[in-house]
Amino acid sequence: MSFTTEVKDELSRVEPTCSKCDKAELAALIRIAGMLAKSGSGNYRLEIASETVSVARTAIRLLRDVYGLQTELTIRRSVLHKTHNFLITVPTQRALTDAIEDLGFFEGGVLTQGIPQELVESGCCAGAFLRGAFLTAGYIADPKGDFHFEISLSSEELASGLVELMDRCDLQARQIQRHNMYLVYMKGAEKITDFLAYIGAHKSVLAMEEARVVKSVRNDANRLANAEFANTIKSAEAANKQIAQIKDLLTFRAVDTLPPALQQVIILRLQDPEATITELGEMADPPLSKSAVYHRLRRIEELLDEERQKAADRVS
Repeated sequence: MSFTTEVKDELSRVEPTCSKCDKAELAALIRIAGMLAKSGSGNYRLEIASETVSVARTAIRLLRDVYGLQTELTIRRSVLHKTHNFLITVPTQRALTDAIEDLGFFEGGVLTQGIPQELVESGCCAGAFLRGAFLTAGYIADPKGDFHFEISLSSEELASGLVELMDRCDLQARQIQRHNMYLVYMKGAEKITDFLAYIGAHKSVLAMEEARVVKSVRNDANRLANAEFANTIKSAEAANKQIAQIKDLLTFRAVDTLPPALQQVIILRLQDPEATITELGEMADPPLSKSAVYHRLRRIEELLDEERQKAADRVS
């Protein structure tokens, strides 16, 4: 089961906050997935199609509970996609015409695509409308990967209205057109979890938060591992350079002709080529600070430069 399906299954079981919430949710569902067909004078027939069982279940429940409508369910299986398609048919009946008018589908006798403001005046009803919109046409990426959320709509007017409604609820979203569809989308875990919490998907919010924590810990661990690996490479390169300089210096001068402090560091470095500067200091007797070891290695480099210069002067 995809994360989107899990979210929608949870949303289909959310209880309404007030008596108008179910109307707002049903209005969103019909606007996005419904098709009204006029049958005779002032009569209508409604069809709602979906590939998601939670949408079908919610549509049938709301149509029956809110308006007492008779419904017919047809289940078809797509051989190509190996999925089910649910078709809810509401045949012509007086209660359907009343329901359509009550849900604000007409303005001045004209069928509209926008959001009826009288249905979303309160915050809970606005959340119910958004819940219906996501149930019907929403998608949310698996939080184990990228955080992405979108609602795909065929009506630009409805998409714009949805963005405005979300903005009113402090849920900032954006709108783009892709081919002949309009997408209302959000990116970022915090914005998406705020939306899910607002529409009542609290279990899904916890799942996203858990995924975000796991992802953060994994990223921190990867950064730490990469930093440690880089430091290891850097230390190894520095140690190889130090050993090469020591060997070059010893071609010019015997080790016993060097100051005792340098002799000590040379012996320690040649005995343990992989030791860090800190470890070299700890192996010294008495122990040396990191800066003291650096100073002595730097002095070895300077002596090597001096010997090379002397050799160059003799040749010239």
